[in-house]
Amino acid sequence: MGFIEIQKKGNYALVTIKRPEALNALNEEVIKEIGITVDTLESDSQIRAFILTGEGKAFVAGADIAKMKTYNEPEGRNFSELGQIVFRKLELSRLVSLAAINGFSLGGGLELALACDIRFASTNAKLGLPEVSLGLLPGFGGSQRLPRLIGVGRASELIFTGDMIHAEEAFRLGIVNRVTSVEDLLPESEKIMQTILSRGPNAIRAAKMAIRQGMETSLDRGMEWEKQLFGGRFIDAETKEGLSAFLEKRKPNFGG
Repeated sequence: MGFIEIQKKGNYALVTIKRPEALNALNEEVIKEIGITVDTLESDSQIRAFILTGEGKAFVAGADIAKMKTYNEPEGRNFSELGQIVFRKLELSRLVSLAAINGFSLGGGLELALACDIRFASTNAKLGLPEVSLGLLPGFGGSQRLPRLIGVGRASELIFTGDMIHAEEAFRLGIVNRVTSVEDLLPESEKIMQTILSRGPNAIRAAKMAIRQGMETSLDRGMEWEKQLFGGRFIDAETKEGLSAFLEKRKPNFGG
């Protein structure tokens, strides 16, 4: 595809956004390609996860401001809706997603990373939601996901100031899971992905469902959902293999 490169690595893929001359800025074409990429990987039964990164010195530096300057109100609303739909598709995918933030992750770029399950950042990464400095607000879900991740007060400060923060501050706030050197970003991302993929694939899928659904409901309803998913594991051969392997003091064979 024009702006996305997919490298399959066994049961996961490395997905790279490749628009370095524009710091991988998101326009309609790039966003649509991200959605097509998720669909493509979803349709491959061998693929269980993907790492998402950017080419050059940016993960994604934001949305295409020159293009947005031409929008009227309906066009702006439609652009927001497109980003929301695609990022929601990524968020709810059966695939485990890890954003390897290799540089600037601003505006729509941070919103894209927030839709992933896990976020690693290199030491040179800079993150933020600077939309208010353009007379805008986050439009691809950032005003909803960031408060859920780090709390309303901290999210409000970042959104209202539009300030950029460094990777270490993003780690302190809980926006990213881990900070690595520039050189170690992809190796560390691939290492944790290999660990995840060594676990029961159906169990991982159920755990992701429990987390995502639970974040959008009450604690009581979330625990009810968890109970149903937990009970359902006991009719799966994968669970029987995992329990047997533990009792027999051997590594489980999940076939992945």
